Amino acid sequence: MQAFEYASPRSLQEAIRLLPAQWGPTDVLAGGTDLVSAMKDGISTPQRLVNIKQIAELHRMTFSPRAGLHIGATVTLRELLDDGTVQQHYPGLIQAAEAVRSEQLLNMGTVGGELLQRPRCWYYRNGYGLLALRDGKSLVPEGENQYHAILGNAGPAYFVSPSFLAPILIALGATVQLHGPRGARSLPVQKLFVTPTRVGQREHELAPNEILTEIRVPYRPGVRTAVYEIREKEALDWPLAMAAVALRLEGGVVRDPRVVLGQVAPVPWPSPEAERTLTGKKPSEDLADAAGRAAVAQATPLSKNGYKVQLARIAVKRAILSAVQQGG
Repeated sequence: MQAFEYASPRSLQEAIRLLPAQWGPTDVLAGGTDLVSAMKDGISTPQRLVNIKQIAELHRMTFSPRAGLHIGATVTLRELLDDGTVQQHYPGLIQAAEAVRSEQLLNMGTVGGELLQRPRCWYYRNGYGLLALRDGKSLVPEGENQYHAILGNAGPAYFVSPSFLAPILIALGATVQLHGPRGARSLPVQKLFVTPTRVGQREHELAPNEILTEIRVPYRPGVRTAVYEIREKEALDWPLAMAAVALRLEGGVVRDPRVVLGQVAPVPWPSPEAERTLTGKKPSEDLADAAGRAAVAQATPLSKNGYKVQLARIAVKRAILSAVQQGG
């Protein structure tokens, strides 16, 4: 790891002033669970780290029926899991956070950092860049692509978005607050994620001199939620496929369903096909299976990851059944 400057500002504006207008020279440090390992591996080589954990306003979590749940970016995953209000009103969010099977990551990792973690793609982690290019051609389509994307993978990006929390936050209609030199802006969580199309473009809609400060989750009483993920092992690992579902049951039929897949595309992947399949129908195992099939109908697996199509289908099916059976 190369030497770097270290700053620990006490205010948001002070932190923003320390950030340059281009990527590379400076990185924002929160929990550090992803960034520090990237620095050790030489993937990230900042000349300065700006620690934002001393900024009190970023470490607040509040709830009201009118405003919903506001989660400061530096609230840890453990603090989220232990909060009684979140447990009562946002069980799907609890399920998603519980998928992080490491006490160290739960205690140190932050909610904002979880959304902004970099891909786990082994080409990226071994220094080939986000698009895994060599001589202008991607190494992924004919390479070791067992864990890469099956949706949204027309290229040149083939990695999968690694966030556990993003699919359920998108299903719940959550937004993020971003602050930069020009002030604050709000963005749906879905639009925070971007599929890069050129070298130098990142996978998040965040400027180098902006900070993600807060996540806002609407309060939606009566909405049933569930998250289902499939992985190779129960210990610390990233899922092979996951699905988050939010829906209502009115008059015995499904209303306002949201189905979002995770770990199968460069961005969290909403499935309007599955949502259309569910809307206005009486829930059943056959309907859940049909929605799962619809969710992966457009999948285009690579040379070694065709198995993920079946896993994604099953994840959608079981998330729907869980939401219906367990309630909101």
